[in-house]
Amino acid sequence: MKFSINKTEFLNALGIAGKGIASRSTIPILSGVYIKTLGTSLELKGTDSERAIRCTVSALIDEDGECVVPERLLYDIVKSFPDAAITMEVDETQALISCDKTSFTLKVFDPADFPAFPDIDVNTKASISFKAFSQAVKRVAKVASKDQGRPALTGVLITTIPDGMRLVATDSYRLAMDDIPCENPTEGFEALVSGSFMQEVASLPEKEESIEICLSSNHVVFTYGSIVFINRRIEARFPNYQQLLTDSYTTRTEFETAGILAAVRRVGLMSSLSAPIKFDIESSTATALLSTVSQDMGSAEESLSCDVEGENIEIALNHQYVVDGLSSIPTDKVFLETRTSMMPGIFRAQDPERFLYLLMPVRI
Repeated sequence: MKFSINKTEFLNALGIAGKGIASRSTIPILSGVYIKTLGTSLELKGTDSERAIRCTVSALIDEDGECVVPERLLYDIVKSFPDAAITMEVDETQALISCDKTSFTLKVFDPADFPAFPDIDVNTKASISFKAFSQAVKRVAKVASKDQGRPALTGVLITTIPDGMRLVATDSYRLAMDDIPCENPTEGFEALVSGSFMQEVASLPEKEESIEICLSSNHVVFTYGSIVFINRRIEARFPNYQQLLTDSYTTRTEFETAGILAAVRRVGLMSSLSAPIKFDIESSTATALLSTVSQDMGSAEESLSCDVEGENIEIALNHQYVVDGLSSIPTDKVFLETRTSMMPGIFRAQDPERFLYLLMPVRI
């Protein structure tokens, strides 16, 4: 096997295939990237037995073949090369990678031992704008829990609604939801998918207009141009989030998004990450007083002008969670909808965006 390839394109392909490879594996070959010649292209594959990723990249093929090379080391080697053509020549025991006046020799795995790429029999498909999908994932998936003991909370629920697709995630303390408009959404489309995996998909460079999402009974398949991501669906039941959402409120407060985010960050300097910030909203003066108290350090407060509809209210929310939510608001204005001090507060983006961020209150 022998080929030549542009450094940047090879590095990008290795980075994509590497998203499917576990950082630590007890099976040595799963630390490797599978590379095979396909006409005028290379096919690269990575897997950790739970997920699998495949992509193709153009190359000048001198000799057909296949190999499995340690991915992390190969990536670092390619990254270290100057911006010039890279040549890779492989035999049964080693790979010679050279660029300009530098060369490396790496031991290789037997490609016959590499797991076959899953052949998934899909039963449901949906296609959506990749840009809109990527933006929604970045807003929602970061809310998913990292606690593997509660698998349902580590995922993002993907489901169709009458006029689009909905993404929802929660860690039980907060919830993020984004609706993506699309034409002719697929009925009955629903899957719970790893939040970290969704973030890997969303991090792909924006080159194609749409991404196709396919479901089987056990897997979800994302196809984006020549890139295929496969992961097992999470079988746990996602919480009934809709019971928390309501269009009714006793107070609706409109803020400038940049202004309230900056104020929360300033006041939060006086608190630890887990300390709450109290919102004291006065309709008669159209102001919101943000305050926090630290027994060890002191206190801070800031008054913000705002538009208030409804009753006065005091509600305390986790400082860092508020920052995370407001950082995801894609509009210049944001609305905080509240009912009582002990019921969830909901931050909503301005129309036409349909992103919302729900926070459980903190008792003070």
